[in-house]
Amino acid sequence: MRKYRTVQGDMWDSIAYKLYGSERYMVDLLRANQEHRKYYVFPANVMLDVPDVDTTEMIPAPPWEEAEDES
Repeated sequence: MRKYRTVQGDMWDSIAYKLYGSERYMVDLLRANQEHRKYYVFPANVMLDVPDVDTTEMIPAPPWEEAEDES
């Protein structure tokens, strides 16, 4: 499993976007790093486990994003 060292101001969704190309994978990060779930905004130098996920499988968009795509 890879590791990621946070920078000041990182958040779960932004880390997921950096690592996987979509913030939708933040749940996978949270599951792999339960001991750090207290953070909303990270300080610098927190080491996170980065689980392998299949980013080729599309996760359905939430309803509010689907509505934007239709306009």
